[in-house]
Amino acid sequence: MQPSTGFVMPNSDSNVVTLNVGGQIFQTTKETLTLAGPSSFLSTIAHPAPSSSISSSNSDFDVPFIDRDPELFSIILSLIRTGNLPSKCKTFDLQDLIFESQFYGIEHLLINSLSNPSQFDPFDLERSLHLPLNGRDIPSAVSATPFGSVHVAHGNKITSFDWSLTKKTTILTQFTAIDSLLALSPETGAAGAIDFSGLQVLDLQKGIVRKILSWENATRSSSTVQALGLSNEYLFTSFESGRRNSNAIMVYDVLDDLRPVIEIARNEIYGAEFDASTIPATRLSWVSRYNLLMASGSHSGPTGVIGSIKLWDVKSGRLVWELKEKVDCFADVAASSSLSVLFKVGINSGEAYFLDLRNLGPESQWVCLGNSAKSMNAKKEGLGCKIECYGNNAFVSKGGSLELWSEVLFSLGWSGEDGLGGRVFKRNLMGRAKDLVDNRITNLSFGGNKMFVTRKEEQLVEVWQSSIRGLMIMGASWFYKTVRSESPLNE
Repeated sequence: MQPSTGFVMPNSDSNVVTLNVGGQIFQTTKETLTLAGPSSFLSTIAHPAPSSSISSSNSDFDVPFIDRDPELFSIILSLIRTGNLPSKCKTFDLQDLIFESQFYGIEHLLINSLSNPSQFDPFDLERSLHLPLNGRDIPSAVSATPFGSVHVAHGNKITSFDWSLTKKTTILTQFTAIDSLLALSPETGAAGAIDFSGLQVLDLQKGIVRKILSWENATRSSSTVQALGLSNEYLFTSFESGRRNSNAIMVYDVLDDLRPVIEIARNEIYGAEFDASTIPATRLSWVSRYNLLMASGSHSGPTGVIGSIKLWDVKSGRLVWELKEKVDCFADVAASSSLSVLFKVGINSGEAYFLDLRNLGPESQWVCLGNSAKSMNAKKEGLGCKIECYGNNAFVSKGGSLELWSEVLFSLGWSGEDGLGGRVFKRNLMGRAKDLVDNRITNLSFGGNKMFVTRKEEQLVEVWQSSIRGLMIMGASWFYKTVRSESPLNE
């Protein structure tokens, strides 16, 4: 007879598993516990080894006892069942949930629930906390991982924050200052500088150099790193010789210990032969939908700013497309694979432009999303502006403010006679009044459900998150309060 309390005492063939956690009885199924993963503690309870002291019969005398907090276990069990945290978890400290998830071996489920890129809501982002940096150096480069951990270069140091932003490590490097930084994993980063030879692959936990990658021209002179890019298969590095008379892009296999694969975009410059096509790439972006590498670079000269944007087939080393920029050359350029679009900010106008990759050809031209008459502006309003694509959106910095550009979709019967090539993008100003800061934005990076922002003369990193992700904001609130009183943003 079953007890009146609703407690089910299964027989040896039952799928029901009974657990005693901190004196409180829980019942679930073997299938649910298996969802925790084969290496998790709970999975071993669901499927004990033949010699295990844990019996599968769950009789009165062998209900497994786990000496942990039962309230936290109820959160953990709900996470395993659904893949998401229940709303009541907001009353718990994030660090407590992390400790429990590590004990049960399901931290990967917690990370996926809290920092999955699919949870990124660009229309509801607000500044949630600041990340402090050791020393007095201002951030020079920021690179985030897909699930929200982030590496920050400042001076000769790199500081890494874990996915929860509650743990950090700082290492010293051999660089005087770091100009290029790329997160290869939560524990590994690639770093380079425009005045220090070679690309260094660093263990960011141990503070050691794992590998140094170099490129040499015909005169075998040293070379410095101008830009970095990454795909699932390749690491891309733009090198320029120490004499600045040659440059190239090296492609390395990230799945085969960074073995060199191919050299592309090599330029040897001899005096008057210099033009936009020979400028070293200072921006590299992988366009996954087309399996192409976008490489762009610009140069300021007596006649103004000139530049070029190229798309490369890295497997064949073939140049697929090139656009030379003279009128309102880009201050920054980015590629959105999901939208099949290139975006730029004009250095003269400060306006955003787009170019549709689906209709790419020799006559392809930028379509201005703002006031095209400003393209001849001599004030260079776009100088220092940044642009990054994440998901189906483009984020543009203008001074200390941020714009969000997203595509507006219409019905199939819409004629598209708008001068925008049949596509319409809408601008949204980001942040609430309290988020508006005068200091110019210097870096934008995205990972998981977070946006990371650095500003001129500010020795910290801003974290922007969706306001509906209350747990992350509450869980890190102690971290935020510790730094907030020291932040120049709050003076």
